[in-house]
Amino acid sequence: MPALIILIGIFWFSGADSKTAQKVSFDSAIGKQAPDFELQSIDGNFVKLSDYRGKFVVLFFNEGAMCYPGCWNQIAELGKDDRLNNADVASFSVVIDKKSTWDEILQKVTQMKESKLLFDADRKVSLSYDVLSVESSMHPGYYPGHTYFIIGRDGSIKFVLDDPSMGIRNDELVEIISKL
Repeated sequence: MPALIILIGIFWFSGADSKTAQKVSFDSAIGKQAPDFELQSIDGNFVKLSDYRGKFVVLFFNEGAMCYPGCWNQIAELGKDDRLNNADVASFSVVIDKKSTWDEILQKVTQMKESKLLFDADRKVSLSYDVLSVESSMHPGYYPGHTYFIIGRDGSIKFVLDDPSMGIRNDELVEIISKL
């Protein structure tokens, strides 16, 4: 399966897609412009990263539905933390699942109702942020790891964290944003 993803990535990044096809390397992402994207959210609307210029944006890439309870806990805590969801900061969990998968989950697991999920089912955004083969990925090349990005008000990447321990990092994220 990893070979297929690489081929899809080459096709997409070679300009075959009419949308902007940016890519950053996870290891050298800080200071680079964050690749723009538009993904469907859990409420059915589309979220475009560039619409959040002027705010800090936290992106949490993770394995999604198959990562229970670790990712589910992280997704829930990120979504309900007012320090990371307010007039100055927007936080999103990026999963490679289909929206229908999470529609079912959220009907049954009400403590996740505030989760701000974005769906990257074709993995284009995960590829552009280089998170499919980071250390924390339990399925390298196919699923993202447990990876955070903080995007600054100017659209540049200010902080990255690959988290093999799958901890809830909200306090750390708030502290970093307060110093930017």
